Amino acid sequence: MLALQPRSAVGVPAAAGLATPTPTAAPEVSMDVPAAGTLVHVLGAVESPGVYELGPDARVVDAIAAAGGLADDADTAQINLARPAVDGEQIYVPKVGETPPEAPGVAAEPGANGGANGGANGSGAGDGGLVNLNTASAAELETLPRIGPAMAQRIIDYRDANGGFSAIDELKEVSGIGDATFEQLEPLVTV
Repeated sequence: MLALQPRSAVGVPAAAGLATPTPTAAPEVSMDVPAAGTLVHVLGAVESPGVYELGPDARVVDAIAAAGGLADDADTAQINLARPAVDGEQIYVPKVGETPPEAPGVAAEPGANGGANGGANGSGAGDGGLVNLNTASAAELETLPRIGPAMAQRIIDYRDANGGFSAIDELKEVSGIGDATFEQLEPLVTV
């Protein structure tokens, strides 16, 4: 078994010449506010597939570590371990020689085997694997980060009510898509 350690457990050598930070008093935190976490579903060649809650700035490597680490036959060349984990996504770790499945909600890395959004799904053909906002089905939209069934339906409802998208920027007009979500979606979609 190949074991991954969360970033906090990975030793990083200190840079020479940098000042040592001085401790400061911890800010007062209200106990009424729940901690913002990232909930991910880890599948494939990991020791303990399942749903895990990670910190708000978690990376894919943290999700895999939470799932017990990589299985011996994991193919890490097909995933980006340094990519930020997105709340609500599925992270699939393929086995060596395996092509990741193109299932809704399974986030394969863009560019790896056409990405989770490309190929013959009707939305990405000829677009370099981009999801076409004007033709994608709900299942195809759900392959995008931060897009679940409800958000996919809102995108389709907006498209139907407005005669389609004429520019990618119009995606920000869909209820629930803010600047942070738009920044993640912009390089993955087309009109």
